[in-house]
Amino acid sequence: MALFSAVENSSRKIHVQVARQIARKILSGELNQNEKLPSEVELCHLFGISRTALRESTKLLSAKGLIESKPKVGTHIRPRHHWHFLDPQLLEWIQDLEDTQPFLAQFLGLRKAIEPEACALAAAHATVEQRKTLSVIFQKMTMAANGFDYEEWTFNDHLFHQTIFLSTGNQFYIPFSNILSTIFKQFIDHSAEGGRFCLEEHKAIYDAIMAGRSEDARTASRVLLNDNNQKLAQVVNH
Repeated sequence: MALFSAVENSSRKIHVQVARQIARKILSGELNQNEKLPSEVELCHLFGISRTALRESTKLLSAKGLIESKPKVGTHIRPRHHWHFLDPQLLEWIQDLEDTQPFLAQFLGLRKAIEPEACALAAAHATVEQRKTLSVIFQKMTMAANGFDYEEWTFNDHLFHQTIFLSTGNQFYIPFSNILSTIFKQFIDHSAEGGRFCLEEHKAIYDAIMAGRSEDARTASRVLLNDNNQKLAQVVNH
């Protein structure tokens, strides 16, 4: 079986299709760190594309830290610590993988590191309008949980956490609201469906933020993100 398959003509630009296919092989481990990619001529033949399109693909992959090209040496896959995991397009490609659980488990680790503090900051700095928005969202979450509506819960749970990041009063938290939105939604899908809604844990966060109790908001967030409340963590750890 060929390592790569020819790209299909579609509305998506061909060089993006090629970059996505190569990235999936790298992210999944089918192509190893420091491994050399086939030559330009070979890749053009494998994908059925021009050298111009291939070079656009490699530029895209290089910008995401996945590969490095050097004259007379060729193109190699860069070590994992160079990969730009917060790049929005790279996050989309991660979702294409057959096994996303390792990435999502690491995402839970990131949430544990930054989200409790975001909740504490939101309790201290959220505006009146942001608190009103959070209130409306939490009401919808409550109705979704009571009606066992996973789709509605997922949509509003995402908005709940997004609003918290936007309410911190710290601009450096905003990228976590925007850049991680896609993978965040998938994480909630994995955590909620077939499990429980953790409504009480969310209520504790909500109550603390609305009352301006930063330490309580921080503690409530840590309780929500505890592995025992995360279906995905339980799957990965067992």
